[in-house]
Amino acid sequence: MQIAESPEQEQLRQSVRRFLSEKSPVARARALMETELGYDPAVWRQAGAQLGLPGIAIPEEYGGAGFTFVEQAIVLEELGRCLYCGPYFASAVLAATVLLASGDEKAKHEYLPGIAAGDTIATLAFTEDDGSWDGASTGTTARASGDGWQLDGHKNFVADGHIASLLLVHGRTSAGLSMFAVDAHAGGLTRTALPTLDQTRKLARLEFDQVPAILIGSDGQAAAVLDRTLDVAALALAAEQLGGAQAALDMAVGYAKTRHQFGRPVGSFQAIKHRCADLLLEVESTRSAVSYGASAVAEDSAEVPAVASLAQACASETFFHVAAENIQIHGGIGFTWEHDAHLYFKRAKSSELLLGDAAYHRERLATRIGI
Repeated sequence: MQIAESPEQEQLRQSVRRFLSEKSPVARARALMETELGYDPAVWRQAGAQLGLPGIAIPEEYGGAGFTFVEQAIVLEELGRCLYCGPYFASAVLAATVLLASGDEKAKHEYLPGIAAGDTIATLAFTEDDGSWDGASTGTTARASGDGWQLDGHKNFVADGHIASLLLVHGRTSAGLSMFAVDAHAGGLTRTALPTLDQTRKLARLEFDQVPAILIGSDGQAAAVLDRTLDVAALALAAEQLGGAQAALDMAVGYAKTRHQFGRPVGSFQAIKHRCADLLLEVESTRSAVSYGASAVAEDSAEVPAVASLAQACASETFFHVAAENIQIHGGIGFTWEHDAHLYFKRAKSSELLLGDAAYHRERLATRIGI
């Protein structure tokens, strides 16, 4: 199992970092989070057409670049580092993984090329009002209607649900849990953007009233598809959180080196020095967990369900702790709206809750390994 990055992977990291530093720095995130769309369509198109980022882990036969999740984790880390405002997680991770795991060749050939190119923005809708990550609790129902299906119910907290053109919706039929594709412009569908703590990641509520849908995969067989998707998503989010934690740590260390008090840098004081050292240890431990998990996904290892929850529990706590300590190390300026520290703090908190917090994933890990 590969842990260290190859020279080619390091080149990928540097290319993505240069692109994002030019096209989507944190200052740009401040402007975009105030808009209705929440992202820059021009930058999204460039990321797809010039760098092929949305399709990096999609097989070539479906229009992607054919790399592995290891490379995608590198991209996600860099996106998290700059608080990228865009539908990458929703489309290139959640939706693409659902389609790849579904076993539905027709759906894969129909939808994945558009997702890989960035022309199609897709998302997965599976949580409801209680915010539960247990797909078995869904109240959204589907019934056969002619040659297709109709959906009734609602979904909440859908990542980029207000801008996606393709919605993959988790619902219940008489045969059990199933997955459906819904056109965002279908009749009977209502989409409402939600107010969020973290304005850099947009969420939406979707309401379905006899909305026409297309079955993805086999009727009643979506539970395993959703489990696989959420495991991959947990690791993808952990990679994002790692990038955010590293950026917050770099910010704290940089400030500790330049802020002087009593004639010396505050970073030379033992209290600050030890704080930064402890944060570095947490970040590097998270890096190891994310790297191992990414390799496990790339190799389709049986360890994925366990390492996904392990990495997510570790990354959630690390990012939140580092973001909070970054504010403390900055002192008074760190609490102001003008400083970027609060953006990382809010992203850390929202990411911690997005797919279940650390306690949820520790319990999930314990169950999966038989404790």
